[in-house]
Amino acid sequence: MNMKHRNKYSTWFGVTAMLLMISSCDGFLDKMPDNRTELDNNEKVLQLLVSAYPTGTYVQVTELMSDNVADNGPLYISFNKSVEESYKWQDFTDNQQDTPQFIWNEYYKAIAAANHAMEYLSTSEGDDETEVAAKGEALICRAYSHFILANVFCKAYNPQTSSADLGIPYVEKPEKIVSGKYERGTVAEVYEKINRDIEEGLPLIDDTKYKSTVIKYHFNQKAAYAFAARFNLYYGNYDKAAKYATKAIGDNPAKVLRNLTQYQSIAAAKDCGIAYVKAELPCNLLLMPATSMWNYNHWSSKYCRYAMNTAKLQETYWSLGPWVTPEYLYHANKIYGGDQASYYPKLYGFIEYTDVISGIGYLNIVNTVFTTDETLLCRAEAYIHMKDYSNAAKDLISWYDSHTMKGVKPLTEDYINAYYKTADKALRPELNPMFEIDGDKQLNFMYCLLHFRRIETVHEGLRWFDIKRFGIEIKHNISGQADDILTKNDPRRVLQLPADAIGAGMQPNPR
Repeated sequence: MNMKHRNKYSTWFGVTAMLLMISSCDGFLDKMPDNRTELDNNEKVLQLLVSAYPTGTYVQVTELMSDNVADNGPLYISFNKSVEESYKWQDFTDNQQDTPQFIWNEYYKAIAAANHAMEYLSTSEGDDETEVAAKGEALICRAYSHFILANVFCKAYNPQTSSADLGIPYVEKPEKIVSGKYERGTVAEVYEKINRDIEEGLPLIDDTKYKSTVIKYHFNQKAAYAFAARFNLYYGNYDKAAKYATKAIGDNPAKVLRNLTQYQSIAAAKDCGIAYVKAELPCNLLLMPATSMWNYNHWSSKYCRYAMNTAKLQETYWSLGPWVTPEYLYHANKIYGGDQASYYPKLYGFIEYTDVISGIGYLNIVNTVFTTDETLLCRAEAYIHMKDYSNAAKDLISWYDSHTMKGVKPLTEDYINAYYKTADKALRPELNPMFEIDGDKQLNFMYCLLHFRRIETVHEGLRWFDIKRFGIEIKHNISGQADDILTKNDPRRVLQLPADAIGAGMQPNPR
């Protein structure tokens, strides 16, 4: 199959040239500038909200920037330059899929769709349940896209510095002019607005307005609460993070966690990947299809210059842990690939054909954006911050029991503390967090939490955000050169803004 890059973007919603870098001309605003339909009924609003979910993803960029991958050397190749630029923490020279430019464009387009819907809903004379639910979805979608943009292009939220740290434009209205001027503001201001949108939108989400066949592709109630939990965890509101996580997964999460035994009898990686992203699974709270080569890049033995290899497996799926023997971890027994390209089959890739006969199209993935398992670990972390070790241990034990085989050494509160006090150095990195961690017990519980989170989120790009939040210093081996070390204050922890945004006058991130 001839897989294409996406280097042309549909301009649906007229987001400003400064944000989406749309070229302008005289008379641009004399007609609807973007192929959008005029909204005059609720059905059109609901259709529009389908576009309030980004069709690009951060996953490849942030996963390659994390400590989950390594350089396998010049005997191997990567699919394109952006893979190497991600791994080497370089500023990007490409603007196609899986690049900062693409992420920026796609997330702001999603924001534009949400704002277009909000504008109609604010002027509509109707006040029926459908409109209320649509407003809730639009608010949560807007908050989510800004949340991702902030965590990709800004420093992690830090209560000590975020009032001065550069943010991203928080766009709240549809564009009426071509070249509106935007200020980046601060991270604190962005988080305040995300929080406002979440709190306003959460009570309005109504699952009855979604068809059962598509509900997992929308911010349903559980997915919205899972998002609220992760956001408040990053924001430092730990009581709210725990509360919202509970609303998403309940008091007895064992019933809704991923059943990893179901994959053990599936032979083919493709079939396992398809099974992993099934919408009917209670563990999958929100699924987002996205244009990305990530599936191809980390599943392919051909393009494995920068990939998870055996050494990185020993830090994740094959790592030593409270299970003592790695084989007790379900994931460890379901690894595909070889020494240079090892993977657990998730984020299934599918082809969007533009020419079926010729086999030409775009490669996409289905991203498990929110799951019960990751939300459980968000709650566990919130409890650790609050020094509620009893409840933290319960959540960590729930994750442990669902991820390990029968006969494994039981996990207890005392065992967590004892094991991670003397665990392998790879499981005890130096932490320079945006928050305080005091005492041996809190630190040991955090090491356990980070270990479990790293395993849970492999291939999903979320490890990078934990690296930023906890100030973890990591290194990337560079074949033929000295290791490149990303220190706690390295400016490369923040992706540079797209070149077009900088060219339009937006302040770049320091380098």
